[in-house]
Amino acid sequence: MTTLERRLHDALMADAIATEPSPDLFARVRGSIADDRRRRARLRARIGVVVLLIGALISVIYGTSTYEQGRLLMEWWVLEAITTVVLIGLALWLGPFIKRFGRAYAADVFKANPATGKSFILLADIVYYLIFGAYILFSVRFQQEREWTDTVGAAQLQWEVGRLGGILLIIGVLHGANIILMPVIGRLFSLNRRLDAEQIPAGDE
Repeated sequence: MTTLERRLHDALMADAIATEPSPDLFARVRGSIADDRRRRARLRARIGVVVLLIGALISVIYGTSTYEQGRLLMEWWVLEAITTVVLIGLALWLGPFIKRFGRAYAADVFKANPATGKSFILLADIVYYLIFGAYILFSVRFQQEREWTDTVGAAQLQWEVGRLGGILLIIGVLHGANIILMPVIGRLFSLNRRLDAEQIPAGDE
C-alpha cells in the first residue's frame, strides 16, 4: 500500500469510526416496509374495484342485449342508463383524483392563511359537484328522442359520446380556471390580512 493509499484509507476510516448509527434506523426501515405494503394493498384494491366494475358493465351489456344477424342489439334506455352511471362515476372519481395532486399547489398558494385555503377548496368542491349534478340531470333522457331507433343506433351513440365529452370538458375548464384564479384569490386574501394588521396599530394610536 502506497503512502497516498494509506492516507486515503486512514481518512475514510476515521470518518466511518466517528459516525454513529442512527438510533431509529431500524424503526424507519420497518416503517418504510409497512408503507410499501400499504401502497401495494391499495393498488391491489383499486385494481380489484376496476375489474369488478368492468365485469359488472359487461354483465349488464350481455344481460340486456341480444345478438341477431351478426349485430349486437340493445334497447335505447339501457345505453342511456349506462352512460348516466358512467357520468356519475367520472364526477365522483376525477374530482378527488385531481384534488389529490393539487393539494401541494393549494397549500403553497394559501400558505399565509391555510384555514382560508381549506375553506376555499371545500366550497370549490361543492360548486364542482353541483355543476356536475346539474349537467347530468340536464342531459339525461327519460323518453326516446325522435331521431333515435328502438335499439341503439348512430344518432344515440353520438349523443352519449357527446355527454361524456361534455362532462370531461366541464371538469377540465373548472379545474383550469381554478389553477389560474387560485393564486389571485390567495394573493388578495394575503393583502387583506396584511392591510387589516396594519390598520389595527394605526387605530390604537
